[in-house]
Amino acid sequence: MDQEFRKQETNSTGEGYLPGLAIDTVIFGFHENELKVLLLTYMNTGFFALPGGFIYKDEDINQAARRILFHRTGLKDIYLEQFYTFGDKSRHDTEPLKKIMAARGFFPEDSHWLLRRFVSVGYYALVDFTKAIPSPDSISDSCDWFNLSDLPGLMQDHEHIIARALQTIRQDLDHKLIGFKLLPEHFTMSELQRLYETILNKKLLRAAFQRKMLGLGVLERIAKKWTGGAHKAPYLYKFISQNTSF
Repeated sequence: MDQEFRKQETNSTGEGYLPGLAIDTVIFGFHENELKVLLLTYMNTGFFALPGGFIYKDEDINQAARRILFHRTGLKDIYLEQFYTFGDKSRHDTEPLKKIMAARGFFPEDSHWLLRRFVSVGYYALVDFTKAIPSPDSISDSCDWFNLSDLPGLMQDHEHIIARALQTIRQDLDHKLIGFKLLPEHFTMSELQRLYETILNKKLLRAAFQRKMLGLGVLERIAKKWTGGAHKAPYLYKFISQNTSF
């Protein structure tokens, strides 16, 4: 990956890349009843940011998004959804970018393509927390999970991007089977409810939630989760359809 960034930095015109267009990804995981987001920390700057990248001229934009996600998580089977395009003039701020490059000993001219204004296509991704292998790139100190409820300050408009992604998955919860990539293959109704409550940030009535989920026709009851105790064992469920987006 270091060779890739050297190629971007030393190529002052951006030859080989789509001009003015970037990708930012909001990668969600669910662990211990917490919704988590994957963030990069840029080397020697203290800047936190969403994983992102650029699109090659001979590459489909969705293909570029999957390439970026694979490099950050090590996963190929990822639920990935394009959710918004971020293009406000106010998001163009060259100072953090100059500091990131200066930390690598690179001091570009103001006309360098990486310092120009970019429109960013936002994607949200849902991954199995237990299977993802967060991997930093050559300009990052770390690539780690952070609780959505306790995020550090982020560079540029990345906090707004996360908020928009969260708004989108809340709207998509039922009809796009958001839970199927955030939960194990088999889960209890209580585990599904805790995921919904975490995403929605509110408590739900157990009986009403169960009626709603069973009424959607997206769950298959498969067995009871025997624990060896004397109490009644809960049923296990799985999603009938496993939509993987594009």
